[in-house]
Order: sequence, then C-alpha cells, then structure tokens
Amino acid sequence: GSKLEGLRYKPPLAEEVPVQRNLKDAHKVVLSEEYVYLTEGTGLVHSAPGHGEEDFEVGMRYGLPVVSPVDEAGRFTDEAGKYAGLYVKDADPLIIEDLRRKGLLLYSGTVVHRYPHCWRCKTPLLLRATRQWVIRMSRLRDLLLKENSKVKWIPEWAGKNRFGNWLRGISDWVISRQRYWGVPLPIWICRKCGKRRVIGSKRELLEASKGKDVELHRPWVDKVILRCECGGEMHRVLDVVDVWMDSGSASWASLGYPSSDKGLKEWYPVDFVVEGHDQTRGWFYSLLACGILVFGSAPYRSVAMHGFVLDETGREMHKSWGNYIAPEEVIEKFGRDILRFYELQHTLWEDLRFSWKGVKETLSYMNILWNVYVFASTYMNLDKFNPSKWSLEKVKDYMKPEDLWILSRTQRLIEGVTESFENYHIHEAVRMLRDFMVEDVSRWYIRLIRRKTWIEEEDPEKLASYSVLYNILKTFLILAAPIIPFITEKIYQHVFRPAEPNLPESVHMNRWPKPDPRWRNPALEETMEVAREIVEASAKVRQRAGLKLRQPVKRLYLRVPETLAEKLKLLTDLLKEQVNVKEVLLLKPDGEETLWVEKATPNMSAVGREFRSKAPLVAEAIKGLTPNQLKELRESGRCLLEVGGEVFEVKSEHVSVEKTLKEGLAYTEFSHGVLYLDTRIDRALQAEGLGRDLVRRVQYMRKEMDLPVDAYVEVYVKAPSAESLSLLESTRDYIAGEVRAKRLILTTEEIPETEYRKEWDLEDGKYLIGINRLR
Repeated sequence: GSKLEGLRYKPPLAEEVPVQRNLKDAHKVVLSEEYVYLTEGTGLVHSAPGHGEEDFEVGMRYGLPVVSPVDEAGRFTDEAGKYAGLYVKDADPLIIEDLRRKGLLLYSGTVVHRYPHCWRCKTPLLLRATRQWVIRMSRLRDLLLKENSKVKWIPEWAGKNRFGNWLRGISDWVISRQRYWGVPLPIWICRKCGKRRVIGSKRELLEASKGKDVELHRPWVDKVILRCECGGEMHRVLDVVDVWMDSGSASWASLGYPSSDKGLKEWYPVDFVVEGHDQTRGWFYSLLACGILVFGSAPYRSVAMHGFVLDETGREMHKSWGNYIAPEEVIEKFGRDILRFYELQHTLWEDLRFSWKGVKETLSYMNILWNVYVFASTYMNLDKFNPSKWSLEKVKDYMKPEDLWILSRTQRLIEGVTESFENYHIHEAVRMLRDFMVEDVSRWYIRLIRRKTWIEEEDPEKLASYSVLYNILKTFLILAAPIIPFITEKIYQHVFRPAEPNLPESVHMNRWPKPDPRWRNPALEETMEVAREIVEASAKVRQRAGLKLRQPVKRLYLRVPETLAEKLKLLTDLLKEQVNVKEVLLLKPDGEETLWVEKATPNMSAVGREFRSKAPLVAEAIKGLTPNQLKELRESGRCLLEVGGEVFEVKSEHVSVEKTLKEGLAYTEFSHGVLYLDTRIDRALQAEGLGRDLVRRVQYMRKEMDLPVDAYVEVYVKAPSAESLSLLESTRDYIAGEVRAKRLILTTEEIPETEYRKEWDLEDGKYLIGINRLR
C-alpha cells in the first residue's frame, strides 16, 4: 500500500464530467487507517468529500476540494456534464455503461449493506455538502465541560461519562435548515455589497424596515427588504433555524427574555430537567449550548435521564411492529395509579421491559394497601375511635413493643422517602413505600395487633394500637400521594377527613412529614427483624415436621448471643403468639447440650490395638459411657472405665460420639443462632389446634355470607366422633368468642337446617357446620 501513496491517476469520466477536468491536485492516492478494509473489495476506496461526513473529514485533512454536483432534488447539476438533470440513481447504469465502453470496468455487481434512510418515509438518503450557518461550539468545549461538571446528574455517570464524552468530542453546530416551516433565520444580506445584518427583535426589524407591522413567519417575513448603507437591498436568507435551537432557548425564552429579565431572576436557571437517554445529543445538549452562548453558564441545576419502555422481549414499541401498548389501554384495565406505581418502581435510568404480569403484581400491592385501610377504618369505626381524643402522646404509656417498632419504622420511612425524592431516585422511594405497606404494616404489624382489635371494651392497649395505626397510615398517604395521587385522595377523603374534619381539603395540601426523633428506636427495629426471622424459621421447622401453623406447640428454645438474648426478652410474648407456642426459652451458652443425646460407639480397630484380649469387654463398656464420662472425654481427651474389676484408660481415639436430638424436637439454624421446636402434641394442644381449625372454617363461612365483622351468629357443629366432640368441648369458650357466636351447639348428631351450611374435611374426619345470622 505504501508504494501507491502519492500516485496520481486520471479521472475515468473526465470527458463526460467537466468539473473533474477542472480539479487540480485532487486525483491522487492517500493512505488512511479509517474506512478502508482489506476484507472487502480491492482495498481501494473512492473518496467524495462532498457526499459523506467521513469522506469530508478525510478530505479536509488532506486538503481535497469539496465537490457536490447534485441539487436539492437529488439530480445532477450542470457541473456533472453528460449526466446533468438525471436523478443520481437513474444515472448509475449510464455511468457503468460508459466505463465499460472505455474498457475501464473491472466488475459490476450489487452489495447488501447498511445505508441511512429517512425515519419517516423510509426512502434512502443522499448526503451532500452545502453551505450552512454554523456556530463554532468546538471553541467553547472547555466551558461546556466546566459548566456540565456543576450540574447534578441522575444517574451521575450519565453526565460524567455519557454526556461528558459527547462534549469532549463536540463538533460545530449547524444551525440553518432548508425547510419551509420553522423560525426564520434573522439574517439579511445586501445583494450589492454583501454586508450582513442580524436582527435581534421584532422592534429592531420594524425600525430597520420602516414598517408599521410585520408577520415574522414565512413567506411574509421573506418579503421584508432592508436598505443597506451602500444603497443596495438587503434580503433575508431563506433558511430557517434548527429546531433544537428553539428547544435550547426554552428555559429563558419562555420567561420573556431578552425583552424582560423579571422572570429570569426568579426562575433561571431551572431546577430540574428530565428526558430520555436519546436526548444526550438532543435537548440536554441544546439547552446547555444555548445557555453557554447567551449567559456563559449552564441553564439547569439538575438533570435526570430516564430509560425507555420496551416490549417484553426488549424491543422498542412500534405500531407497525404490532407490539405497541398504549398507556390508555393499561389505564382502562387497571387504572392510572397502577400504571404510575408499576413504572415508577423501576430504576429511573434503565429501560423498562413492559410486562402485563408486572402490572398485575402491582395491582396486588394496591389491593393490599386498600385492604389495610379497610381493616383500619372498619374496626376504628366499630369502636368509634376518635384520633383527636387519643393522640400518640396520650397513649404512649400503653404502647407495646410492636407499636413502638412500627412508629420507628415510619420515621425511617419518612427519612428514606424524603432523601430519595430529593435525590430524584424516585424508584427507591416507591420501593420503600411498597415494602413498608406490604411487609411491615400488612404482613407484620396488623398481624401483631389483630387480636387486640377484637377486644370489646375500651382497652387502653387497643386504643394505643389504633392511635399508632391511624397516624402511620395518614403519614403513609401523604408520602405516597405524589406516586399514587388518586388512590391516596380517595382513602384520605373517606377515612381521614371524616375522622378529622379540620384536616386540609386534599391529601396533596398537607405539609410534607418530618421524622420525629421521639419515636425513633433503631435498636428495637434490629431486634424486631430478628424476631421476624425467628418466626419465619420456625414456620420452616413446622413444615418439615408436618405441623400446621394453627397447631400450638409446647416450647420454643432459642440459642442466640447473650446481648441479643437480653433484647429478645422484650419480645417473648410476641414470639409466643406468632410462633404459636406456650413457652419461649432463651438458652444459656451451655444450655443447648441438654437438648441433644450423645451416643458413644467404639472404634474397634483402635480398641483392638490398645486392649487386645480385653477389647470386647472395653468396647461393650464404651457403649455405656455416661454423659459425665463423655464430657470428661471431650474436655481432657481421656476417661477411666472399670470393667470386670479392672480399670482401663479410654482415649478419644477409641470412641466415636454421635449427637442426636432428643425425641420430639426439631431444629434449624438462622442468621443469629439456632432455634429448637418441641413438636410433641398432648391432648390439650390437640384440642386447641382443632379449635383453631374450626374457627378458621367458620370465619371463612362468615365472609361468604358477607356478614359485618361485629355481627353475632348461631353456630351448629356436627363432629365426626365422640373423641372429636370432647376435644371441641374443651375449647368451647375460645371458639364462641372468636366467631362471635351467641349460641354454639356442638354435637355428633344431625344438626337442623341453617341459613348456610358446609361440610369440611379436617384431620380427624368430616365436620358439618351450620350458621344462622342473629338479627
């Protein structure tokens, strides 16, 4: 290749194309590391600086002339000689034929390759060099980078890397366009002397044209002629301004600047700009460029770059591809707030693969939210709870650990959501709100206080939980209102305003919550997380042991670090209820040994070598080692055995010790220690478990009958056997209280016809349950 460098050649179509004959020092070979590949064609590439960006760049580097004998319609101009007037693609076969006629054609064929097309009409584009108006932004590169470094970008890498890299390679800005629609370029040029005048306002144009009024759009503004100092006429250039300059001026032009700077002082620069990642070279840049050109500084303080919504496979959505889903379609099926929550929980700057399954999951979250407020309002209304009468301060002495915990979690929620909003990490705020409502409130706190809400009288602990629940739910509504404005407003109007008529008219008119340090308790939050883990771990143990969660068991043993054991003492009542055990025991460091049985087995090879003829006697004695002897062997590595009047020293290598759990125990490890569950069920526990099973079925039937939660009923139960009936009788009061039965008939005989009856298959047989509502 280097041998060819600098060689000159004769243009093959010099006779047909006059402009080729007039070019000097243009037909030569230059070496380029760009755009030329030995794997394709001949390794020689024809360069046309007038018809391609890359060719133009290389041509400028080597001082090649820029020739573009093609007009705006894509037809050859007179410079093209023989081919003048022809559409460029129509001229292709003629050019090929002329080359063949001259004996200069080596090969003719077609190649499939990528080529730019119009995004709207899909026709191939023709690139051509033209004279344009340009702003030399490359001279402002350092200032652009400096001002960009002052902007808070979300995410940070979008400004530092993506946008920063774009600015480092910035080229000059071509601001003129040859179109009809658009802002007319306000430049007038004298046809006599060539002087240029840039008009800065409508008033200046009126003064220069001596007119009374002027329409600034084409074609009217094109007819405005100015007088030049030389006596000639100045006509406006027919170009319009690049639309990105319109957009780039929006931040200050919308405030009336430069006619007035009143709005500018109050609102400029703008606090926040948000757009998709395709705007790196678009609006993000044009705003910055115009701000730098006019004010010498960035026009925005913070910028968020968001991703796109794609289809489930990761493709862009297009109606022509058949994969387009309109927001209206989602709204019609699920509602606006579901769509908002679904999209906003996704990481802001990442593309979202839209999924109907994901939308349905979001609906389930909203159903949980709705049911929490239904639960709260139902029981508070039944008990005529007055939040103004029972403030948090008034009931604080009656708060249980679970109340103090959820108050602390709420303060942390306020802190986290506020910080995420301030940093424009909206997705983090949405996830915090979702997890708080689903995991902390619905699946834990309400589970912990539910039994209190069934207490008939005005119990102070129940009122304390009502006050806590009321306040955390009101706080949650205000925090969630920007994300789900319609659901929160609905709940606010139906639950909170009737309870407190003096509240602001709308949830959106409330002051943003601030964390209250009085209720912050990080230590309790940490301990409660351990308690939740214990409850989950015990459920797994139950599953392995074949025990239902409703079946009470006798005892839960916990082996945890001493510091944690002290903290867990505060939550033992909570653990008893949630694990469904009668007793929780926190083991001391050596207390775990009492739950295991050690069985000694002789290692016969070692015993035989040591004791020879006495080996059988020693081996049999090893099987009967006592716990104290095993402890001595474990601690000192040896112990003494008396066999047949003789004393033998047994060492650890003579014995294999296998540990097994005592019968009736099951265990599992968790991140903070080990828990053991006593799975033995005596008759009393069996009766209580059966009673709970029956209560669950009656409650289900009450729900199917659509009974109010405070409605009293008459319940008939036919048990499968006398033994089952005896077990139920021992839990009669519990059953009647749980299902609000004024009359409970337990029998093995047939029961009378009732308003609703259903047969249930429980562990010990079939039970027939009948219910009548009491009016």
